[in-house]
Amino acid sequence: MMSGSYIQISRRALENNLAFLRARMGPGVRISSVVKGNAYGHGIETFVPLAEACGIGHFSVFEASEAFRAKGALRKPETEIMIMGMIDDGQLSWAIENGISFYVFEAGRLQHALKAACRIGRPARIHLEVETGMNRTGFGKEGLHQAAKLLMEHPEHLWFEGLCTHYAGAESIANYVRVTLQRRNFNRISKWLQSRELNPHCYHTACSAAAMRYPPTRMDMVRIGILQYGFWPSQEVFIEYSSRLEDKHNPLQRLISWKSRVMDVRNVKAGEFIGYGTSYLANHDMKIATVPVGYGQGFSRSLSNQGRVLIRGKRVPVVGTVNMNCLTVDVSGLGNAEKGDEVTIIGRQGDMEISVASFGEFSNQLNYELLTRLPPDIPRIVVE
Repeated sequence: MMSGSYIQISRRALENNLAFLRARMGPGVRISSVVKGNAYGHGIETFVPLAEACGIGHFSVFEASEAFRAKGALRKPETEIMIMGMIDDGQLSWAIENGISFYVFEAGRLQHALKAACRIGRPARIHLEVETGMNRTGFGKEGLHQAAKLLMEHPEHLWFEGLCTHYAGAESIANYVRVTLQRRNFNRISKWLQSRELNPHCYHTACSAAAMRYPPTRMDMVRIGILQYGFWPSQEVFIEYSSRLEDKHNPLQRLISWKSRVMDVRNVKAGEFIGYGTSYLANHDMKIATVPVGYGQGFSRSLSNQGRVLIRGKRVPVVGTVNMNCLTVDVSGLGNAEKGDEVTIIGRQGDMEISVASFGEFSNQLNYELLTRLPPDIPRIVVE
C-alpha cells in the first residue's frame, strides 16, 4: 500500500561516514552505533542491518523497547546491544537471557540484576555509570561504594562490562571547564575502582561531540549518534574540526532524504484564499499543487506560508496553512507541474537541496529534534 511520503537511507553515505569516523577515532577504538530515537528518525529496523553490513558490531539504545527492536533487526549473532537508560526490573531477565548489557546507576537496579542473574543462571552484563558532574544519572560516592561491594562479591553473576559517564555539553566550548572537571572525576573514580581490582572490560565516555573535540575521551569505545547519520553535533564542532584544515569540505554525507509526490494540481484566481482560513490570499492568478504530507507526518504547522519543498529541481514555497495530512505549494513558476511529480521535502533534487538544518531553522527545531520526530510509520527504504 502506497504511503503519502517515504524516506530514503543512503548506504553509500553511511559507508563514507563510518570510514571517516574509523580513521578519526584511530585503531583500537570501537564504535558503538547509537540508534535511540528510532535511529535518529532513520528507522531502527532499516538502519541496524544496514550498519551491521557496514561493519558495526555494537549498538546503543536508550530503553529496553528499543533494544528489543534492534535485536529483532540483527543479522549477526555476535553483534552486541547496550541499553543506556530505561529498563524496568521486569525487563532485566529478558536482557540477561539475551546477553544484552545495560547501564546501572542506582543500587536498586544492580540488586535486581543480581537476583535475576542468580535465578536465570547467566551473568548480567553491567555498565557502571558514574556521576562526574552531569547531575542526571550515575552513582555518587556513597552508591559507588555499595556497587563496588556487590561487584566484588558476585563476579560470577555481575560481569563488569563497562565503566562509563556522559559529558554535559561537549558540543560547546562554553562547557569546557565543566567537561574538564568531569574527565578528572572519571579518572579519579577509575583509579579508585582499579585499586580494588575492579577492572571493566571497556571504558567509554565519549558521545559524538566529545569524541571529536576531546581525543583522550575516546578510550576503548565511543558512542556515536548524530555523526554517523551525517550531521555535526553543532556548527561549533564542525568549525573547530575544519579550522585546522586547508580544505574546509564537510567530510560527512547525509543519509536521509524525505520525499513525496504531488497528488493534485489546480488553478486559483487572484483574490481567492488558499486553504483554511484567510492566512494566504492569492494576489495574482496562481497554480498550486497539493502534497500528501502535513503536521501529522512531521511537517510542522509553523511552516505554514514559509516552508519550502523541491519540485522539478526548483524550490517552491508553501502557501496557506499546513494541514494534518497535506500542504499546498505555489508551482506557478514551473508551468508544467503535474500530478505524480516527485516532491523533495528534505534532500537533493537536481542542483538544489533542502537540508535538515534549513528545514529545522524554518520550524525552529534542532536537527536532533526534527529527525526523531519523523513518524515511524513513514516507510524507510535503503538506496545506494
